[in-house]
Amino acid sequence: MSDTSSPLIDLENISLSFSGRVVLSEVSFSVSRGEIVTLIGPNGAGKSTIMRIALGLQQPDRGQVRRAPGISIGYMPQKIMIEDILPLTVRGFLLLRPETTEADADEVMALTGIAHVAKSPVQRVSGGEMQRVLMARALLGHPDLIVLDEPVQGVDIAGQEELYRLIALVRQTQNCGVLMISHDLHMVMAGTDKVVCLNRHICCSGAPENIQDHPEYHALLGGKLEGIALYTHHHDHSHDSDGNVVTHKSKEKIVDGHGEEGCSHDG
Repeated sequence: MSDTSSPLIDLENISLSFSGRVVLSEVSFSVSRGEIVTLIGPNGAGKSTIMRIALGLQQPDRGQVRRAPGISIGYMPQKIMIEDILPLTVRGFLLLRPETTEADADEVMALTGIAHVAKSPVQRVSGGEMQRVLMARALLGHPDLIVLDEPVQGVDIAGQEELYRLIALVRQTQNCGVLMISHDLHMVMAGTDKVVCLNRHICCSGAPENIQDHPEYHALLGGKLEGIALYTHHHDHSHDSDGNVVTHKSKEKIVDGHGEEGCSHDG
């Protein structure tokens, strides 16, 4: 899926201090087109700072940031506050981005599954829908790289799975790189190509299934690992609008309650 031959963005030996306090030390990683990289770490690990450096909003003391020529970057913040008194629909919010057309807004709303709330006040959509609205805005302009800052924050487990599925779809259909920042040390998106564990420096990095066994990852969690693992989950079915189970392999409809296989999982 990923093409690592030509990184969209490459951070090499990034170091930064504030008032004599080391914030980042010799941090290096890259994101290529079609690749999902998840950056995890505790509060104060420097995740937000490295994100600002990647976006060009903060300059490091040392190190280099190389971006592909003409790269376009879309950014999804953790959340956004919009005053209740502002008469702004979801569509209107998307159209606030300069040079965005109605067709552009329709395209990203269809991709992110929020067309049904296009005319709703942006302040009244649910938490999961708002995350999709922010994702839609990040996708305007067909960016080469999208940076997602805690995209599943405040969303329940079912909503997280839906958002992760959307991120995978975006990667596939848009062929963009994805840099995702998370404070959740216990669970990352199963489709992540690389996990980078940051605590001012890079503690360890690699595929999700390998990180959970790394001593530095254990140290990052403070040794409190009993009953905890990086979670991956693969459904062998989905549900139609009536709640009936549709298997992924055969697309054969199975009515819930008519056999245990209707609710079986393969992960």
